[in-house]
Amino acid sequence: MKFSLRFNNDLPARDYVTYAQAAEAAGFDQLWVSNDLFLRSAPVILSAIATATERIEIGTCILNPYTIHPAEIAMFAATLDELSDGRFNLGISSGAEDFIGWLGLDFDMPRTRIVESVRAINKLTSKENAAICGRVLRWTEEAWLRFKARRRVPIYLGAMSPKMLEEIGAIADGGLPLLFPPEHYENVLPHVERGLQRAGRVLDDIDLAACIWCSISADQAAAEAALADKIAYYGHAMSPLILGQLDLTQKDFEPIRRAYHLEGDTASARRMVTPRMLRIGIAGTAAALIERLEGLASMGARHISFGPPLGPDITAAIEAIGRDVIPCFREA
Repeated sequence: MKFSLRFNNDLPARDYVTYAQAAEAAGFDQLWVSNDLFLRSAPVILSAIATATERIEIGTCILNPYTIHPAEIAMFAATLDELSDGRFNLGISSGAEDFIGWLGLDFDMPRTRIVESVRAINKLTSKENAAICGRVLRWTEEAWLRFKARRRVPIYLGAMSPKMLEEIGAIADGGLPLLFPPEHYENVLPHVERGLQRAGRVLDDIDLAACIWCSISADQAAAEAALADKIAYYGHAMSPLILGQLDLTQKDFEPIRRAYHLEGDTASARRMVTPRMLRIGIAGTAAALIERLEGLASMGARHISFGPPLGPDITAAIEAIGRDVIPCFREA
């Protein structure tokens, strides 16, 4: 079993180094940082982490080819892999349509854009010419890296929709499917397996991370409040497929979205998050986390990725997962 941590890019930049060092000491295999719009830059954060750690793999979850050109994504990937001595994994996907819309950009052909971007980035970090005449990308023969990449950088796809989940199996080295709730894994896996079959591959050929949200603390109320804040911020952007697992709709999140994003009233938004909405993740003690994770393990998950908020005391949460949770599943 493999274990990773995921962070949003909404924390003070220096804190990530502290958490990365704690994660490395606690036995985590990977650490991922998101690159959501108008927050801190994941490539900068990961550069700092790369120079402050020795073993743990690092990655982006995710970069998108709408706001960052795929050629620049390849540049980031090869440079971070060089800086980290071969510990970088590139997480890429189309991103959320709502957030892309903030910039007035058209969210056109997301699946095609990702497939073509993955093909081009793989060529660039494989020291090949990446000339392409696709439906979205049209690059000339001048499309090649002017420095020698350390290796072909592994690419993980972020995915929630059935079509993008299928592409994890078809074209990626790994996957970062968001599981809201964690039990959604049983619905995700068939789509990934369809892509594997299409590409003549098997599940052992990829690293499929079961990406969950958790908030761990001995203080139940504090754990739930931290998770509620994340749900208030992101809930309205979750797909109907995800919300349907808990009999929720995007309409249920509209008052929360208005309070959080339009009125800036985060306290009211948090109070409107219901117990059913909290089931999107896991909030409570390490024992509560283990109980929900046993279900994931029984479904065949071999990589569990713990995502934000993690808890009111993030360092304590990292240490608790390393001490109390990872040993329970490491031999699985």
